[in-house]
Amino acid sequence: MGFYDDHSPNRYQRKRGRSGFFTGLIGGIIGALLVAIIYPYIFGNNQSDVSTARIETNQGASNNNVTKNLSLDVTTDVTKAVAKAGKGVVGITNIQSANFWSSSGGEQEAGVGSGVIYKKAGDKAYIVTNNHVVEGANQLEVTLQDGTKVAARLRGTDVWSDLAVVEIDSKGIPNDQVNEFGDSDALKIGEPVLAIGNPLGLQFSGSVTQGIISGVNRAVPVDINNDGMPDWNAEVIQTDAAINPGNSGGALVNIAGQVVGINSMKIAQSAVEGIGFSIPINYVVPIIEDLEAFGKVKRPAMGVTLRNVAEISAYHQQQTLKLPHDVTEGIMIESIVPNSPADKAGLKEMDVIVQLDSEQVADVVELRKYLYNKKKVGDSMKVTYYRGGKKEEVTLKLTDETRM
Repeated sequence: MGFYDDHSPNRYQRKRGRSGFFTGLIGGIIGALLVAIIYPYIFGNNQSDVSTARIETNQGASNNNVTKNLSLDVTTDVTKAVAKAGKGVVGITNIQSANFWSSSGGEQEAGVGSGVIYKKAGDKAYIVTNNHVVEGANQLEVTLQDGTKVAARLRGTDVWSDLAVVEIDSKGIPNDQVNEFGDSDALKIGEPVLAIGNPLGLQFSGSVTQGIISGVNRAVPVDINNDGMPDWNAEVIQTDAAINPGNSGGALVNIAGQVVGINSMKIAQSAVEGIGFSIPINYVVPIIEDLEAFGKVKRPAMGVTLRNVAEISAYHQQQTLKLPHDVTEGIMIESIVPNSPADKAGLKEMDVIVQLDSEQVADVVELRKYLYNKKKVGDSMKVTYYRGGKKEEVTLKLTDETRM
């Protein structure tokens, strides 16, 4: 039997193959162990924000699987803002008497909106929402963040601002559910904001959408009496954060978790998306203070009903009102309340108002805007008007519109 010596060229390839196999196996095991050890230190160990990932290592023929929990801290400014403000955003259910044709009889849910807890005082907690959310309600029910339902009472409403205040028992309402108001005058176009509310009802309660401030001081015509003519220009914040039915009365929140607006309107056209509106919180505050104290907003009034000159034919502008040819705008007095400021100052029907103090007014909306935004109950106001083609002036003292 002779000695066998392998001098073939494949000898070295077989040796390299065996050594490469063991080197690769050892390297794979070491790499997997390093990943398992290092990952938790890279991503943190906050078990409240945990995502589970599976790490598998192939150890020869044993094919053992190793599973590790990797802690991922996903806390951001957005999640902090939602955690701060979201607790105080509630659902508001409008309950009305069923109509004659209803098979259920009694009372039934007429709609669901949103509201924002903004104050606790004594045994009451106060919620701001939209007027149209609570309009026509026989009963109101508030659904808190944890799903608890409580009876609510309407404190006051204001159709012009589309705002309302609802009160509930403060028992069981912790202080961290009372929202903090920010400064809506400081908002910048492009600033990130969040809309929090209950789109499409309570099944989507506490929904959050994110967007930016698309515009500030937007003037949106509002038809209060549904006659097809604008009665008021609402000055609102425009945002592209999604605002859907049910979001009304919810919070527009800045990145600091402060409420900067109360969501109110959405352009509901199939061709328009990403345009929502919110009432600036700096405008909201004095309104809800009046609603809390008086159940209504104390606004100054002249005691007149009005009509735009632009709606009157050219013939009657010239022949009936006797207006100069260059006067095509203004507000005609249709009627006067007896003993009102206008009556006491000597104004008459068919007088055409063109100026309040030193500000020109072209229509009813501009007159209301000046009266409600620039004047207070008890203030004096100079009125410039045309009567029989002659320009005249008079000063009157404004009174509370609810007293006429």
